[in-house]
Formats: sequence, C-alpha cells, structure tokens
Amino acid sequence: MAENEIKLPGPDNLVELFENSVAKHKNYNLFGTKNKEKDGYDWVTYGQIAERVNNLRGGLASLGVEKGDGVGIIANNRNEWAIAAYATYGRCARFIPMYEAELDRILKYIINDSGIKILFVARNDILERIKHFPDEIESLEKIFVIDGEGENSMAALEKIGKENPVPSHKPEKSDIAGLIYTSGTTGNPKGVLLSHYNLASNAIAASMTLPKNVGVEDRTLSFLPWAHSFGQTAELHMLIHFGGQTGFAESPQTIVDDLAMVKPTLLIAVPRVFNKVYTGLKDRMEKEGGLAKTLFDMGIKAADKNRVAGGNAGFLNNLKLSIVDKIVFSKVREKFGGRIKMALSSSAALSPKIAEFFFDIGIPVCEAWGMTELSPAHTVNTTENNKPGTVGQPIPGCSVKIDTSLGFGNDKEGEIIAYGPNVMVGYHNLPDKTKETFTEDGGLRTGDRGWVDEEGYLHITGRIKEQYKLENGKYIFPTELEEAIKLSMFIENAMVHGANMAYNVAVIVPDWLVVEPWAKEQGLSGTPEQLVKEKKLIDRIEAEIQATCKEFAPYEVPKKIIIIPEAFSPENGILTPTLKLKRREVHRLYDDQIEALYN
Repeated sequence: MAENEIKLPGPDNLVELFENSVAKHKNYNLFGTKNKEKDGYDWVTYGQIAERVNNLRGGLASLGVEKGDGVGIIANNRNEWAIAAYATYGRCARFIPMYEAELDRILKYIINDSGIKILFVARNDILERIKHFPDEIESLEKIFVIDGEGENSMAALEKIGKENPVPSHKPEKSDIAGLIYTSGTTGNPKGVLLSHYNLASNAIAASMTLPKNVGVEDRTLSFLPWAHSFGQTAELHMLIHFGGQTGFAESPQTIVDDLAMVKPTLLIAVPRVFNKVYTGLKDRMEKEGGLAKTLFDMGIKAADKNRVAGGNAGFLNNLKLSIVDKIVFSKVREKFGGRIKMALSSSAALSPKIAEFFFDIGIPVCEAWGMTELSPAHTVNTTENNKPGTVGQPIPGCSVKIDTSLGFGNDKEGEIIAYGPNVMVGYHNLPDKTKETFTEDGGLRTGDRGWVDEEGYLHITGRIKEQYKLENGKYIFPTELEEAIKLSMFIENAMVHGANMAYNVAVIVPDWLVVEPWAKEQGLSGTPEQLVKEKKLIDRIEAEIQATCKEFAPYEVPKKIIIIPEAFSPENGILTPTLKLKRREVHRLYDDQIEALYN
C-alpha cells in the first residue's frame, strides 16, 4: 500500500461495486427516463438493469471480447450506456466512451488509438456518419445500434447473451477499467488510463463526503455527460455504490422542467447552472423593485448573518429569515425540485458569492476539484465543512502537496501535486507524456496553481499553462477573470487576452436571451451582427465588466473589448465537448480584431 493510501471500505473494482449494490437494492429504482406522453418519468430497477448487463455480457463473450479488449460507445447518458459499461467490466475489457456531438475525425482517432473492437452507437444517423470506419480501422470488428432492430442491434446481441450466459469475471484492482479521452484544447485528445481501483476508490471516497442521511431514496438529475469523468464517477458509479437513483434530463433546454419532475435530492452540476439562476433572480428583483426587492435583500442579509453566527443570530433575525424564506427562497428551491440536500459544483471556479447565496437560501452548493487524471475527484467542500472560495479538503485516501519551486513570488503558492488511489495509471500510448506528468514519489503534476491554508482547504489560483505576464511583469490568470465576467447576466462567454501587452482585452459573447429584450427597451434594433456594433451595448458590456471585476487589481481588468455575435460552442470548434475554451481557435477567428484593440 502506497504511503498516501488508506484502506477504503468496499470493493476495489467496478464489477463487485455494481453487483454488491444490486444484491442490496434489487427492487429499488435505479434509472428514470422521461416519458413525454404521461408528463413524467419511467423508472427501471437495479434488478432490471442487472439482468440486461448479464445478457449483454454474454453477447460480448460470444463476440470473443476478452480481458484488455476495447469496447466503445457513442451515446448520451441513458440506460444502455450503463449496461454496456458494466457488461464490459464483467469481461475485464476496457470501456471507452465518446460524445455524440464529437467531430468525426476525433471519433476516428479515439477508436483507432484505443483499439476499440466492438462499438455501440445510439442511433442510425451516427452509424451513417461512421459506417466506413471498420474498413479503415484495423481493430474495429463490429458496430451495434442501440435504437435499432435486426442482427446489428444491441437488443439482438443481448438476446444472444441471454441464450448463452456467462458469469462475470472479477478484475484485479490494477486492471484497466477504461479510457477517458481528455478534450485537448490543442491537438489530439489524450487517452487517460483508469484502473478499476482508480474509479471504485474514487466513487467510494466521494460518497463518504455526502450528507450522512443519503441513501436509496436519494436521486439526482443527470445532465453532465458520462463520457466525462465528473459525470461518470459522480452520477453513475457513486450513485450506484450507495443505492441512489438517477433521472436523465431530456436535453439542456428542458433542465428546469426536468428538475421539477425528478425532484433530485443531490445535484451534480457546473458553476454556469448556479450562475444563471443567481443572475436571473437578481435581475428579476432589480426590475420588480419595491417590496419584492426589499424582502429579498432583507432575507439575504438575515441568512448571511445567520450563517456567520452558526444558526444563532437571534430571534428577530430568525423571524425575518422565516418570513422571506416562505415568500421568496422557497420558490427558488422549488425551481430545483424542492428537495436538494447537497449540490456539487466542479469543472470551473465557483464564485464565493454564489456559493454563499445558495447556502443562504437553503441549497448547499459545495465546490469540488479534480481532473480526469484523478478519476476525477480529489478535494471537496461538504455541507458540514464548507469554505466558499476554496475547493475543500482532500477526500479520504487522498492528499496534496504544493511545489513552490516554480517561483511565484511567495513561499506558499505553487503547482498542486496530487496523491491517492485515484491517480491515473498513465496516458495511453504516450509514455514520455506520462513520465513527465508524475513526480519521483508517484504524485501527479496537475498543472493547477494553488495553495493550502492552515485549515487544510485548497485554494486554486489558475492553470499554470494559461497564465501570462503583461508588459509590466504582472502575472495574469485569465480563467479567474473570465469566470468573474460571466457572472454578468448580459454575458454568456468571454476570453481575456494580454500576453506581453500593456493591458488586457476581452472577446465577449453576449447572452442574447437577455440582450435582445434590453436592446428593444433601449430603442435598438437589428440582427446580432448589427447590435454588437452599437455604442449603447458596448458601453453596457464594459460597465458590466467593471462591476463583475471590481475585486481584481485595475491592471487585470480588460481595458477594451470586442463583442461577437456567434456563441462559443463545440459545433464551431471554440469549445471542447466538455465546454473548455480553445483559445487558439478564438485567436484564429478574431486575431485581427483583437490586435486592432491595441492600435
């Protein structure tokens, strides 16, 4: 056992994690899928999913899938995603998930690089895009369609397996469970090799940080892709470990309605979800004014005072809080289904102001930190130990060290080195990259800059590779600025630039759902391409940036901006499928306009 590793309760592989939970919770609900005809959700039990896992495992065996073989899937979250994953694990094979919206050339690269033998795709339209792959990729033998019929359907393969059952194999803890390809902001993605113990230990350790009353009646609404490590570990493996339930969101556009139907008690999300609710509510209160705004402001002050006082701020304060809670805060909680015990936020920085606001209104939003290479969770705030502005303390079995040798001007800040059973095996087919990512004592160089305070909470201050210096020699961490700027309800996305320049500038994508009604009120009209040139809009966006960045040093705040009409998205190549910004793509498209801001 490694120096930083402790013995965690529970199995050391995903096959036993799943089968143990099925044995305990066979008749409890596991997955729910929206049924629009009856305006509700249809649920299937642990036992029903296990039966299909057993059948598909037999089907995979009939195709000769053995230990170390690659089984891939191109599908959004659904019952069959989990069935394919656990059937693959039961053959000691490797499971490789991909996004439906991924570029075809990237799909081809992943399938070839990982050596996928059997591939599942969600629908026939995806099959049409890639039907030539078996002729061009040596390892790929067969493609099965999930929403289909006939011999090349997943249902047909399950039928074969039902007639030819095989028992599950129990993997060694060091066996590779799967590859998750990180969506590189430059070049091809890297395949992260994750063992059974990497993923099982992370799911178990993360579940130990949840509220103590979490159990089989608890559920989440799933809208983070399981092809990404955060969604996969938190919404799938962790939920199954403690016997929870997962309802699938129909689409990003229906999340509000789906929350009301599923009524989750746990929520796994990214900061943008909470930012949008916060800015929308603040804007509504500002517009309504009068009694509504007075009550809202009074409630926030009372809740804040109560939180700081540990729940003992006095009778009068509690009375104010009770009144506002019934009139205002309870309605916000209802937007999330009305039953949230804890919400986990990760993948980007969460504003302390946002975290405190949601705690104040009775929705504990706890920020976590990790990365694909860490399976992915490493530190987390909890409902009992929460420190907004930090990403919490290490989860059981994990630890961090700070490498201060990079010279950031103080003796506490540096690169975060991570240790624990969740640390990846390495990068597939990239031995040199793997070697440079590990320290001599087995720690993972995360590429994140940060420091640990006296209470053991980790503070993230930026990505080292994204930092740059202005002409004045001052370091800039653009992601911090960008996350602050996006707190404006007028701004959907932003990219800050200023390397070796006299000052920072920003490329801004407006939130047109907010900007277009505002423009009409201002007497402005036209297409987005026309509106981005209007001085009134430019002035308003610049004022929003000044307001959201008031806690930054003056030299950090962008001095000039360009506003663009088109959103950053995976479709236009500016965002990865996990919504990370590809800065090079923004520069490729808008470099002339960016350079003009300095002339």
